[in-house]
Amino acid sequence: MIFIIDPNIEGQALMLFGSITAGGWLDLLSIRFVIFEEVELPINSSDRIVWRFAQDNQMILLTANRSMKGTDSLEQVIREESSPTSLPVVTLGNIDRVAERDYREQCVDRLIELVLYIENYIGVGRIFIP
Repeated sequence: MIFIIDPNIEGQALMLFGSITAGGWLDLLSIRFVIFEEVELPINSSDRIVWRFAQDNQMILLTANRSMKGTDSLEQVIREESSPTSLPVVTLGNIDRVAERDYREQCVDRLIELVLYIENYIGVGRIFIP
C-alpha cells in the first residue's frame, strides 16, 4: 500500500513511518510513504488534482486537512468524484498530537488496520484517524 503524504504533514508522517518500522510491520506488510516531490506532483496542486493523482496511481492520500470549502476542496472532490471503487483519504484528526507516543501509536494501529482490511474501506471517501 502506498500512501501519498500531504506536504503539510511530512514531519508527522516521518514519525508515523518510524513507528510502523519500529513495530516490525514492514516485515509483514508492504507499506510505502511517498512525498509529492518523489512522484513529481507540484506542491501547489489543487485538491482535485491531488485526489485524482492518488486514485489514478492507487495511492491513499494521508493529510491533516486539505481545503474543506470551494469547488476544488477535498471535501467537494470526494463528494463529486468518489465511487464505490475509490480508495479512501486518511485524515489525521490532530496533527499536533502525533508527537505524543500514545496518539501516534493509535494512528499507526488505524493505518495498519486500513492496510490489512482495505476492502472494507474502498468507497468510503474519508477516514479520520485515530
